[in-house]
Amino acid sequence: MSSTASSQSRAMMPAERRATFGLASIFGLRMFGLFLILPVFSLHGGELQGATPMLIGLALGAYGLTQALLQIPMGWASDHWGRRPVIITGLLVFALGSVLAALSESIYGVIAGRALQGGGAIAAAVMALASDLTRDSQRTKAMAVIGMSVGGAFLAALVVGPLMAASLGLAGLFWLTALLALAALLVLWLGVPEGEARPAVRTGPGPRFREMLRDRNLWRLDLGIFVLHLILTAGFVALPLLLRDRLGLPGEAHWRVYVPVLLLSVVALVPAIGFGERRGRMHQLVPGTVLALLMALLLLALAPGAAWLWFALWLYFSAFNILEASLPSLISRFVDPSARGRALGVYSTAQFAGAFVGGLAGGLLYGLGGSSLLFLGLAALCVPWLLATLGMGRVPGRG
Repeated sequence: MSSTASSQSRAMMPAERRATFGLASIFGLRMFGLFLILPVFSLHGGELQGATPMLIGLALGAYGLTQALLQIPMGWASDHWGRRPVIITGLLVFALGSVLAALSESIYGVIAGRALQGGGAIAAAVMALASDLTRDSQRTKAMAVIGMSVGGAFLAALVVGPLMAASLGLAGLFWLTALLALAALLVLWLGVPEGEARPAVRTGPGPRFREMLRDRNLWRLDLGIFVLHLILTAGFVALPLLLRDRLGLPGEAHWRVYVPVLLLSVVALVPAIGFGERRGRMHQLVPGTVLALLMALLLLALAPGAAWLWFALWLYFSAFNILEASLPSLISRFVDPSARGRALGVYSTAQFAGAFVGGLAGGLLYGLGGSSLLFLGLAALCVPWLLATLGMGRVPGRG
């Protein structure tokens, strides 16, 4: 192979870049809408009629339940009827849920709206479309960009959420979320090229559903995303209160912590992914990152001062960004292309089930023992996850 051809194989083609950034924008806009209430709901949710700590936790995680129930059917539908129809339908349902939550004055109405938001279960279809539109050699880059869009959504939500909640209230956040869903539809139409794999085009029958569930590499990755998003949602039951109580910051000033921490976490993402890809050590990168997350959670539970808290938050978000980018890419490379939608449906089901369980567990643990018990409990969950990752096989060769 010539040096020019080799260079081209390592670089994204224009259509791949357009698809990657278009799909990352759709994913980011949708996740931004979901993340908007994370930094403020534990501070402002008590203003809703009928609110209790457990119901506030349920509202935070309610979208995860419906997402978990629908990801496999929606992934299957994307394999059979196409990625785009599934994405369009999901974004419209997500917008309707946002409107319902915006119009609600009780905690129960917000829970219902959040559950309807979760009915827009497009994560598997978006990731499968990204896999369709990129070569194997570029897929981890594409998933990393999508993962970075999640980090960007975090950053924007953590800045905008508290400021908008202070001026417009929770209803204003949900109205903005509805508009973001409609903006994502426009991005799909204008920003994502055609060319997805058609349902009629098959390389073979593909693995059966039960065979995918028995695949040890796949279930390790599914377990990982379940625990990761459980930790994320449960953590945000306590993090806003932790910053208020330990650092003395009001809610509208929390961005002063989140912005530098998240920006610095991106610095860790790029070399970590590069190390795993160039040296063929993705199977080693994952357990190392889980160990870093475990250490971050222990520090959040036990940190004696502000400096340790800052370091713990950087380590926490760095580990999250690396895992969020790596895990879906690994799923897409361990499974036959004809079954990517189904495999990513199982993966996304585990992801959002983790968010639902995390909301409930976070509220329960925080009520029992405050932030220290909550973060110690989350650290304990990382131990079996870490042990499971140690047996993960090498990633199949790229082409």
